[in-house]
Amino acid sequence: MKLILITTPTYFVEEDKILTTLFDEGLDILHLRKPDTAPVYAERLLTLIPEKYHKRIVVHGHFYLKKEYNLKGIHLNRRNPEPPACYSGHISCSCHSLEEVKQYKPGCDYVFLSPIFDSISKQDYKSGYTAEEIRSAVKNGIIDRRVIALGGIDENNLLRVKDFGFGGAASWELSGIKLIGLRLQLSGTDRPLPQIKAAGRLSQIHFFRTKLVRLEEMA
Repeated sequence: MKLILITTPTYFVEEDKILTTLFDEGLDILHLRKPDTAPVYAERLLTLIPEKYHKRIVVHGHFYLKKEYNLKGIHLNRRNPEPPACYSGHISCSCHSLEEVKQYKPGCDYVFLSPIFDSISKQDYKSGYTAEEIRSAVKNGIIDRRVIALGGIDENNLLRVKDFGFGGAASWELSGIKLIGLRLQLSGTDRPLPQIKAAGRLSQIHFFRTKLVRLEEMA
């Protein structure tokens, strides 16, 4: 099961170091989403992330970056609904209903479906689907391994995402950062992660030491 992290909408000091650490610890895919920001800042961030991880990065805008930095692909949404002319490569997109999944999934490598659970950060952003609706969509082939769950994902409901039949889970960079700790459960090993100083504060990337999930078992 894929584990995808979406960046915060704004840049912050030493973000590159945090993202590099997450890649080092096994992050599958990073979605670079910085709406209403100049492309020069995205270029700067990408130059600071080791090139070996560029193939795991998907951009939500400034699509020329995909080719220039040899990235994984592009992500379509309401802000950027169409790929560039003659584009060939990885495409994902955002969906906010099962009808949109049916419409867009055939042309994508995977799609995000949200909100699956109540939002962690947005008080009034509630789950859009009941468990029965999700199970019915799985039975009918609408939700499958090419549908990624988004919205309210945390360490307490990640197993439900797997059990529902989604192909992965996506979460925001700071609220979902703890989920990457599941990567450290290889062979039951507990090992500490480095602490990262960012923007004058100590940002400790705290990883849960749960034995409930091994991502290799969720593949």
